[in-house]
Amino acid sequence: MLLRKLLASGLLILFTTLSHASQSTVIEFKSADNLLITADSYFSQPTGSTPIIVLFHQAGSSRGEYNEITPRLNQLGFNCIAVDLRSGEYSRGKDNETAMRASNAGLSTNYADALPDIIATLEHTRKQYKHNKIIAWGSSYSASLVLKVAGDHPQLVDAVLAFSPGEYFSHIGKSKTWIRDSAKNIKVPTFITSSKDEADSWKVIYEVIPSTTKTGFIPATAGRHGSRALWNKYIDSEKYWQAVIKFLNSARL
Repeated sequence: MLLRKLLASGLLILFTTLSHASQSTVIEFKSADNLLITADSYFSQPTGSTPIIVLFHQAGSSRGEYNEITPRLNQLGFNCIAVDLRSGEYSRGKDNETAMRASNAGLSTNYADALPDIIATLEHTRKQYKHNKIIAWGSSYSASLVLKVAGDHPQLVDAVLAFSPGEYFSHIGKSKTWIRDSAKNIKVPTFITSSKDEADSWKVIYEVIPSTTKTGFIPATAGRHGSRALWNKYIDSEKYWQAVIKFLNSARL
């Protein structure tokens, strides 16, 4: 608890200089259609009641998107699982193994096809860690999908963080309000952010979430799309980090 308070006050911002690499263990489990999902678990804290953040990547990416982010989340007192969804490719030294399997099997890999993977991951995590808080974290298209899951499957998540969500699915036959229709049912603490120019893309989603559960952050600077906004190479990354830390502390996870 003291560590979280120090981080929230900005006294330990040197954690941004942590190595991009962090010790992890590869885990695998199956989606609803038996596709094998690959993920990295970053468990640096005792498993008893430590909250678990489940991290999903953006388009064209992989679980490697979180190589640099997970060490600081560990230092904040959270265990993490970074997941390869079937819609993706590569990021920061890691190929998307789930996407490669899906492609080899001739499966569809559009954004919406990853929804069962997210649900399966959260179900697997909930089953394995019955006494832990589970936080779903999404980036770009997966940010939208974690909001949908939080509204449609409230038993699976205790909080949500969404980096650059939007109604990205109408071009594949979904309603233009597909995410909003679910987000209006969210009852858990929810954090949404993006680059400055993207704020209008998620404003309509944010507005339907019950007011007592949500926090939004729009950077004063240009910012970045998706979770990469937290990468240390960007000069405004610390502003995003402080917003995330404040949310995680206020949500009392």
